[in-house]
Amino acid sequence: MATKHEGITINAVPDTASSSSDELRREKAPPKEVIEATAADQPASVHPILSLFKGKQKHRPDEIATQPSVFDDPVKAEQFKPSPRYENIHRFDPSFKWTWQEEEKLVKRIDWKVTAWACIAFFALDLDRSNLSQANTDNFLEDMGFSTNDFNYGNTVFLVSFLLAELPSQLIPTQMVLWSIVAGSQFWLRGRSSFLATRALLGLLQGGFIPDLILYLSYFYKGTELPFRLALFWMANRLTDVISPLLAYGLLRLRGYHGYEGWRWLFLIEGILTFLIGIWSWFMMAPSPTQTKAWYRPEGWFNEREEKILVNRILRDDPSKGDMHNRQGITLKMLWKSLADYHLWPIYTIGLTFGIPAGPPEKYLTLTLRALGFDTFNSNLLSIPAQVATTINMLVLTYLSEIINQRALLGLFTEFWYLPCVVALAVLPENTPRWGTYALITVLLSYPSPHPMQVGWSSRNSNTVRTRTVSAAAYNIAVQLQSIISSNIYRDNDKPLYRRGNRVLIGINCLNIVIYVAVKFYYVYQNKRRDKLWNAMNPEEQNSYREDTKDEGSKRLDFRFAS
Repeated sequence: MATKHEGITINAVPDTASSSSDELRREKAPPKEVIEATAADQPASVHPILSLFKGKQKHRPDEIATQPSVFDDPVKAEQFKPSPRYENIHRFDPSFKWTWQEEEKLVKRIDWKVTAWACIAFFALDLDRSNLSQANTDNFLEDMGFSTNDFNYGNTVFLVSFLLAELPSQLIPTQMVLWSIVAGSQFWLRGRSSFLATRALLGLLQGGFIPDLILYLSYFYKGTELPFRLALFWMANRLTDVISPLLAYGLLRLRGYHGYEGWRWLFLIEGILTFLIGIWSWFMMAPSPTQTKAWYRPEGWFNEREEKILVNRILRDDPSKGDMHNRQGITLKMLWKSLADYHLWPIYTIGLTFGIPAGPPEKYLTLTLRALGFDTFNSNLLSIPAQVATTINMLVLTYLSEIINQRALLGLFTEFWYLPCVVALAVLPENTPRWGTYALITVLLSYPSPHPMQVGWSSRNSNTVRTRTVSAAAYNIAVQLQSIISSNIYRDNDKPLYRRGNRVLIGINCLNIVIYVAVKFYYVYQNKRRDKLWNAMNPEEQNSYREDTKDEGSKRLDFRFAS
């Protein structure tokens, strides 16, 4: 039966409405001026760009929110019913109905309970993996006797270790506590060996954290709700790059306190902060909507009706989320099947190179500002404007991706944002005023990141829990490989203007444009090919396919890709 409930998501082929779904619509029929359909059900005549100006769809609070799904048809309901091992199976009820007022109230609650915590947890991750940049403004390399190549090696060791540990471990709070101890121990760094050792340990302990959190968020949100929450998630990453320089502005002033450099106090105090967040996370996380009770939370977050709403709205949106237990391990066979799903490889290919044009300028920002003549404290403060701008632009881009239902084209927009900036960096005269150079780098680093949009894209095109688990890790591995490539483009013998490195960035930028266009055409072609095959079947043949097919996940003929 495993293949029978690994099939339809919000991108699946629309089914003819059954009699039960007709009754559902009639029970609370809204007036004509109220938009009844979900975003996925909008009439084809509504142009996606025009839908941008319509705003969020409005529903009467007492209107039935239970959306039509495969569970309205008794035959399909049997084919797509959740696995007996599914942790929320006791709250699954295909006939259950609820109102928009109830659903929207619960979504707001999980935003505070789940998304807000995830953002703070990501803040802790990024604080400990990126504070090396602030340490550089306090003469970290000079104090340790390192060159910029040593700095590159440290970043590479961290990233290789990070990607080797990418598969989710489901031990988020434990990871946070352990890596914070290693991060704080950098206070006692004594040379190249200890530097590389702590970089490796940090990578091993932090790897898998991001796929874990993405999978965790998917337990609570619909496919259309997830991308914007992921954007908020990565907004925390960007806000860390705003808060971290402010913390560094104060902590680096401890240079000389008890005879230690300021960067040592920076590592120690920020490590203590993330240690406390890790301890707090042990008490904040709940495994699923129906597993929120604990000895320290005897009432839980939700009552029985609320749990039923949360479970059934998720499964009606994407039945594949019920095909595994959330603590079920991924076997080697399942891992291989997920990695062999070649329909997700185009997104992994994007993940390998899409951000490289901005990567080296971003990693070397504080070093560049010091080279331009700005002091330690101003270098940290001047890195903030680009982080604020890119955060806002990232949220707008992710929001647009769901409104107009486009991803590859918006990724292409980001590449065209990079191109004139990296060309300018490659030809910038040596005597350019420092504020002119700073303005150019700030514009480049204010780019709208497509990263959260692409994580949601990978999740949506996975179509099974096991593939969704692995695809989040595989995509993130591609992104870490991107970071490794990016960390080694600016070399010591190419400074201070890095002319050779910037020409490499131009070439990769142009390659990315080709990749995004190719990925768009690939998914459009696959959808058209499947439409042709599916529409050639009569209803009996379609039902027989759903009942007997050995196709799984994104390989099913009744599944359509987001592009």
